[in-house]
Amino acid sequence: MESKKILRQIGYTIFIIFVAYGICCADSSCIECHKGIEPIIDTPPMKDLPCEFCHQGDPKEIDMKMAHDGLLSNPSDYRVVDRTCGVCHYDIVLSSKKSLHATSAGIISGARWAWGAQNTKRAIYGTYNVRDTDKDIPSEHGALTNLNKLPRFNPKRPLTNRNHPVDDYLRAECLRCHVWSRGEERPGDYRASGCAACHVLYSDQGLYEGNDQAISKDRPGRPITHRITSKIPTFQCLHCHNRGDRIGTNFIGTMESDGYGAPWSRTAGAKGGKKLHGKYYNYLIPDIHYERGMACIDCHTQNDIHGDGNIYSKKEQAVEIECTDCHGTLTQKSTLYSSRGKRIPWIWEDKGKILLQGKIDGKIHVIPQIKEILNSNNDMAKTAMGIPGHLEKLECYACHAKWAPQCYGCHVQQDLSQKAKDWIESKRSADLSKAGERGYLAQSAFKWRETRSYLRWDDPTLGINSEGLVAPFIPGCQVIFTQIGPGSNSKFTNYVFTTSEGISGISSNPLQPHTIRKEARGCESCHSNKKALGLGTGTFIPQKNGIPIPFGLDQIVDENGTQLQSTSHDGARPFNREEMSKINRMGVCADCHKFMTDPVIWKRIKKRVGSAQTRKLHTKVLKHLIISDENN
Repeated sequence: MESKKILRQIGYTIFIIFVAYGICCADSSCIECHKGIEPIIDTPPMKDLPCEFCHQGDPKEIDMKMAHDGLLSNPSDYRVVDRTCGVCHYDIVLSSKKSLHATSAGIISGARWAWGAQNTKRAIYGTYNVRDTDKDIPSEHGALTNLNKLPRFNPKRPLTNRNHPVDDYLRAECLRCHVWSRGEERPGDYRASGCAACHVLYSDQGLYEGNDQAISKDRPGRPITHRITSKIPTFQCLHCHNRGDRIGTNFIGTMESDGYGAPWSRTAGAKGGKKLHGKYYNYLIPDIHYERGMACIDCHTQNDIHGDGNIYSKKEQAVEIECTDCHGTLTQKSTLYSSRGKRIPWIWEDKGKILLQGKIDGKIHVIPQIKEILNSNNDMAKTAMGIPGHLEKLECYACHAKWAPQCYGCHVQQDLSQKAKDWIESKRSADLSKAGERGYLAQSAFKWRETRSYLRWDDPTLGINSEGLVAPFIPGCQVIFTQIGPGSNSKFTNYVFTTSEGISGISSNPLQPHTIRKEARGCESCHSNKKALGLGTGTFIPQKNGIPIPFGLDQIVDENGTQLQSTSHDGARPFNREEMSKINRMGVCADCHKFMTDPVIWKRIKKRVGSAQTRKLHTKVLKHLIISDENN
């Protein structure tokens, strides 16, 4: 820790020297060409920095080529950040390099587990080698000491845990979103690498909209302006969070369509839908937090995004914010602290109300408290949240998630006769900060193609998550693998891997869908629903669709409680037989209590037989109804 303090002090001293240099020597030749460029930020002391403090190069040279010698196009790229942003923000940079945003450890460990390439659900590999050396590694929370760089696949060698096609799939397809890279560089996905991946804003089209005369406004791949910000809007997060759990696109109420791109536009032959992230979208009901004007950063803390300095395998280990941190519990209002005991500074209590101030627009939001809702006249809330088992055993979003994206059957084909870009291998570049750009990626992976069986966005399956609570489950990832060798010889055809536990690699995993609504899903949608139990709909017949499994893609468990699909999260599982039986028994209640959603009918029932707040009263009400029916 003492060495960190020394490094920070040295860095701060260098920073002050550069600020002084910038104030004295502001006649940089950079501005001669970049007339009209926006100041990177308006607040001191950073606004006084000379261009070369971040971008380096030679500001005294008139010739552009010589002035750009040693230039860093993106000073925040992780390959160079230690001598730029890290001079002052040392701790944040150190933490962020160990975060899931940098390591992609969750994506990697989940895929390798489902493909049978490793015998632990915890992460072994990351995008690059990373080690936690501070001797503060809370293993009880899942923290790891290190991750190794993901291996390369060589089809000429035998298949092993360290030579597996899943690693090539990850390198060629899945790892475009780690922040060492610039990403896909197409509509919806334009962004920078490193710190600027979040803190420098890009539009969906990636076009510059500022006043710098030297920057083209027609060439994509540029930020909106030459500005850095901590007020990060939701659309910036969507540049990455549009695959996997799709929590970004879910949040704003969009779900990819099957690819038809309907409807048509008024231009002959042109589609009317806007294609982003390589997909067309259907527009659904958004998350209520987004609808009320909140952004991702209004819930998520700095530790959620930058990391807390530890290396984790899964997002549930890394994210510290919980619904109850803001909304309180059955017995008490919000404590104003996160689940990890950190004060949440943008929420506070005033005159008995818990308030939140939006970090972008400053708008004040009143946060509903569970305790107060239960003391209100809301019969549905009293019935649902008044059941102790619901609040003790269910995640809030098990009921309050309006929908969840369900992408069934991920058919992937590896073509060993064609090479492709590798998201974690770069060619040598004079400008190290450009190594994460798509044009600098090495052609060291093989070509992959992806198709889907079908897409849905209705009520998801439920199961038990890694925290032991009932949560939504969605497909992730249900890989059916085909490998084509040189000369189009198939080595694997529609192959399904098996995990080290002996369970099918067709996978479904728990998630927080980020589609929260005030109105919860109805009782019968859980208690009288085979799909919610994990038993599937029975509609899809896998064998007739060329998939060698004896269960539907939406079935994760059988009637005996035997798990059919794998999950890559420790402790997560489908319901067992006893749990399914108990949920089904409650379905008998749901057949009557579904009328609670109709206030007119329920008011008539209450007027006729009254309320049943205890088991004794409930028996009396049922007896009254039965006898009344017999007499009629």
